[in-house]
Amino acid sequence: DLAGTDSKDKLTHAGLYGVETSMATLGNLYGVNVEHYLRINFAGFINIIDAIGGVDFDVPVNMDYEDPYQDLYIHISKGMHHLSGSEALKVVRFRKGYATQDIGRMETQQKFLKAVAKQTLTVSNLGKIDEFVKIFQKYVKTDLTLGDLAWLGKEAISIGADNIEFSTLPGVWNDHDNFIYLNKDDVLTLVNEHLNPYVEDRTADDLNIPS
Repeated sequence: DLAGTDSKDKLTHAGLYGVETSMATLGNLYGVNVEHYLRINFAGFINIIDAIGGVDFDVPVNMDYEDPYQDLYIHISKGMHHLSGSEALKVVRFRKGYATQDIGRMETQQKFLKAVAKQTLTVSNLGKIDEFVKIFQKYVKTDLTLGDLAWLGKEAISIGADNIEFSTLPGVWNDHDNFIYLNKDDVLTLVNEHLNPYVEDRTADDLNIPS
């Protein structure tokens, strides 16, 4: 059950109830305590990408989609592009051309973030930490302090983009209701390998995954 609600629903809908509900829902799902958050809107995403000079990215498929109701017009060809902020937003929002829609979009989003990391998390950017912090301060909502952001930025650069990994919660996509039904055993393995901050492993009883 979503924290703060009375019915089982999509995890993404937790955001409709606010940041605290999203954090509690994720913690309830993973069996860990989510202590902090970062939240960015479309305008912030565009401005951050533009602030780093755009991003080189290999677009995986031809992207053609129009939705006048959302004022969304996507026409970007497959292949390497130097994407501006507004173009990058269209790439990460596109989903209609993937066989699994949301899963395909998530994979593209992860690859895009990896490309962003490779172009920003370099030793040459150590001197730009303060500039990046100011950008985050303006466009990102978070409960982290400026000092926290500066420290995390330096740590990320020292780790290096090649050591950053992304994971998708394992499960089965259902076309009928557009849900991903999670595999509890596989999620537990992922949590203990990548997300568990505690000394002892989480157990299946710690995770609250609807069947």
